[in-house]
Amino acid sequence: MASEEMRYGMLGEDTSSMEEKLAKYSGEVGWGYLKEHYQNGVLFFVDQGLSLEEVGAAISTDETAKVKAWLKSADLVKIEEIHAMQWEGSEQQFQALVVSPFVLCRPIF
Repeated sequence: MASEEMRYGMLGEDTSSMEEKLAKYSGEVGWGYLKEHYQNGVLFFVDQGLSLEEVGAAISTDETAKVKAWLKSADLVKIEEIHAMQWEGSEQQFQALVVSPFVLCRPIF
């Protein structure tokens, strides 16, 4: 039996573009979906002036300076208890994007 080199790089290889990858993990959800992510401390609010995809791309490509600037200007805010209390029990819908381990969101008006 001839030995053949295994191509481990092929396992799970995703040749999708950044935009396609981000689109796979975005959608509209209710607070019930987001609540667990809030409880795990990984849920962030993205200001209407930014696109979720832009923020997600910056996080996934480790653009630290950009992310720090958004955090400083409060265009990107970690969801706190005051927000969670406001949305608990509501029928509010959110636009959300998973950029593991984080989840980005904003209410849909």
